Amino acid sequence: MCAQSETASLTSSAPLPAPAPDCTPGTLDPSDWRTFRAHAHRLLDDILDYTQHIRKRPVWQPSPESVRGRFRQPLPSKPADLEYLHDVFMHEILPYTVGNAHPGFMGWVHGGGTPIGMLAEMLAAGLNANLGGRDHIPIEVERQVLGWVRELFHFPESASGLFVTGTSTANLIAVLVARTHALGAAVRRQGIPAEGKRLVAYTSACAHGSIAQALDLAGLGRDALHRIPVNGHFQIDLEALEKAIALDRRAGLAPFFIAATAGTVDVGAIDNLHGVAAIAQRERVWFHVDGAYGALGMLAPEIAPRLVGIERADSLAFDFHKWGQVPYDAGFVLVRDSRLHQSTFASPAAYLRRETRGLAAGSPWPCDFGPDLSRGFRALKTWFTIAAFGSERLGDMIANTCRLAQYLKQQVEREPCLELLAPVVLNIVCFRFRCGQADEVNREVVADLQESGMVAPSSTVVNGCLAIRAAIVNHRTDRTDIDRLVRATVAFGSARAAAQANAGRS
Repeated sequence: MCAQSETASLTSSAPLPAPAPDCTPGTLDPSDWRTFRAHAHRLLDDILDYTQHIRKRPVWQPSPESVRGRFRQPLPSKPADLEYLHDVFMHEILPYTVGNAHPGFMGWVHGGGTPIGMLAEMLAAGLNANLGGRDHIPIEVERQVLGWVRELFHFPESASGLFVTGTSTANLIAVLVARTHALGAAVRRQGIPAEGKRLVAYTSACAHGSIAQALDLAGLGRDALHRIPVNGHFQIDLEALEKAIALDRRAGLAPFFIAATAGTVDVGAIDNLHGVAAIAQRERVWFHVDGAYGALGMLAPEIAPRLVGIERADSLAFDFHKWGQVPYDAGFVLVRDSRLHQSTFASPAAYLRRETRGLAAGSPWPCDFGPDLSRGFRALKTWFTIAAFGSERLGDMIANTCRLAQYLKQQVEREPCLELLAPVVLNIVCFRFRCGQADEVNREVVADLQESGMVAPSSTVVNGCLAIRAAIVNHRTDRTDIDRLVRATVAFGSARAAAQANAGRS
């Protein structure tokens, strides 16, 4: 059902390490730059070939134990040459990745990346710039992206922002800034007083688990997060939210943080951001938006109206590496009050002394707004992506993934043996194969689809039912991939249901 054998043929035993090339004495640079340059071009050609012809490969395939064993070896004491390392990569790493660059990958919300972003990542690695601070242009590139982000989300020019690994870290930063807002900067020295305010936060029952994790890491405890029920559209119930806040205040608790979601991980729902913002403003509670992938819908004119209210957030977390197609990783946090943001993280030290001229100028530094002093040049691949494609083309790509989701919805509704389990708001479609013991059958169907190499959805639970979850994020995905998913689901589901029926009769 798939060209698995084509990739499997690459799994022959890798050769033994050849002698390492000579290096320039006292360095790790090659002594023969011409030979090294030629091999570097081969590496580049191979990874470009992989991307160009990716449809000929399976989305994903299991890793043989012989390949896994390659990466359970002791620490090497002797060098290996680039030819050998290249061979290991091509034969034993490249064929066994998660597959999110493939147009048939529809599991979880992973971006597909682009050749432009790949080249930018290579350039960033060549510069090896540390964006923790100091006065150099890479930081200006990050500030340029911050300016674009402020413009996109209609935040003031005084808002601060920072590249991070992903939305999980961005959510944590937002919680920490909100904690400082509630308890004052002294909390950084004294900790959370045992007999002081007991802070509580709110999010929907469909919110991502990183919100609870952020409360945990901030020292407030997961029990401080109150999950609010959702309505029939899987949005946070505003009336229930207001009642929960009022009840907590009467109990002597201190509401300090509300996290709304723009694109829930299960079904892609968008909370009523305007409504949540109004409640947060009325209750004087920090309003945060977890927009891990959905926030970038602001780039698409047909989607942006659904995000009304996002501009009122006190903080916003999202990922460029999802809908933005920037290579992993490229998360971002945006904070309306830059002074409060800086007071939450700035840590003066003699070795970080700031000057008005020279390399130590340029204050404030990015390390004043987050926990990392050592930071990679994530901004370059993001700047390249936005500059190369422009906001209009990126917005159209995002809108197209939503159009494909609607097409999948239509195909599901046309198949009598398939059932839609949730509204299709953005680019996530949750459905299942109809049969007896549906959860068991659909769990097996998801694994069957993944192991076929044709398409790779994931699963979730919607209203107590196990669902096949197709998240259409990759810019390479088209209708042929959707049709393949539907046909394969019907075929595997029918086979599993028949086997189940036969087992019941025996």
